Amino acid sequence: MEPLQEVLRQVTGYIYPNEVELHWGLLVVVYPYLTGLVAGAFILASLVRVFNVKEVQPTYRLALLTALAYLIVAPLPLLAHLGRPSRAFEIFLTPNFHSAMAMFGFVYAWYLMVVLLLEIWFDYRKDLVLWSKRETGVRHWLHRLLTLGAGDLSPRALRFDQSAGRFITIIGIPSAFLLHGYVGFIFGSVKANPWWSSVLMPIVFLFSAIVSGIALMLLLYLLSTLLRSKPVDMVCMDKLATFLFYDLVVDFSLEMLDFIHRLYEAEESIQILSLLVSSRLFLSLVILQALLGTVLPLLLLGSVSPALRNRGIVSLPDELRRLLYAGAAVLIQIGIFSTRWNVVIGGQLFSKSLRGLTVYKMQLLGLEGLFVSGFLLVLPLLVLLVLIIVLPPWPEAEQHPEAGAS
Repeated sequence: MEPLQEVLRQVTGYIYPNEVELHWGLLVVVYPYLTGLVAGAFILASLVRVFNVKEVQPTYRLALLTALAYLIVAPLPLLAHLGRPSRAFEIFLTPNFHSAMAMFGFVYAWYLMVVLLLEIWFDYRKDLVLWSKRETGVRHWLHRLLTLGAGDLSPRALRFDQSAGRFITIIGIPSAFLLHGYVGFIFGSVKANPWWSSVLMPIVFLFSAIVSGIALMLLLYLLSTLLRSKPVDMVCMDKLATFLFYDLVVDFSLEMLDFIHRLYEAEESIQILSLLVSSRLFLSLVILQALLGTVLPLLLLGSVSPALRNRGIVSLPDELRRLLYAGAAVLIQIGIFSTRWNVVIGGQLFSKSLRGLTVYKMQLLGLEGLFVSGFLLVLPLLVLLVLIIVLPPWPEAEQHPEAGAS
């Protein structure tokens, strides 16, 4: 009873009794954050396969494996939040096509089975065949099993792999938009909540997902390269930072457009929302999301932009540029997670009467606690480590038919 009493002491204004307890907690914050990283990583991979951006080629396979690792873990926060994970299968047994939440199961299955797994298989098939020929023991049988019996390495078969992989990637781009855009659609379609009800919500979620995914891949590429004692491709890093900068500009512009539109409308909810921003969400929205998570990364990335370097205005050594890129990427992750927090938690902190505010008391233990959420944030990295061991994404691990034949 003590936590509830503490919450009641911090409640301000008029609130109905059933509005004191928040139904969506930290796990629901983690869920859209993870799905955003999936979409962002896949969009980065599509730049190589579809748009032929050669500069980010070193991150292609790593981006695919990262998207798969995070996609495997993505539904776990929701399943833990349900309390009865076994009921999730009812989505497929008794589908409700009028429920956006229920349709997530089909979107998830499509994206996992048809898009990501097929693209990874077509991209790795040649290497799997060659690995299985030169390896012994467990890795031999594992890679041979993953070939699914398709051992043809003729030029025609390899051309088909390339064409099929590119076709699947083209299909995967709108699928990635749908995967994370629907999360924003769920919040944006809640008419009774003025904090959520906005037609820009799906678009803001999508662009913030692209920003978070590119920032994550910049960090993973830099760390994986340094840990393997390999030289960092600064052309790749500069291109990633350029994409990150422009996507962040678009994302920030959309959020500011939504904010200005709310102020211009000046509906009856504007007063309680202003009070919410200036009190309950001041740290997470103004400090973490806006200043540290958006403005400061923009300044860091803009200060070393190619336009300034090409004109000789800024000249920094590679080590310092890498440090600035990494710092901006970490700040962006903090800002995007704060964005998810402000949407999920912030939208539940004011009453339906628009006259009162409540508080959210985070737990440490239990399914809805900080430890479980922290574990779910780390788990995709562990899954990614396993995938990297089984399917090395590094250029030096790629095999050629001539090497396999010898």
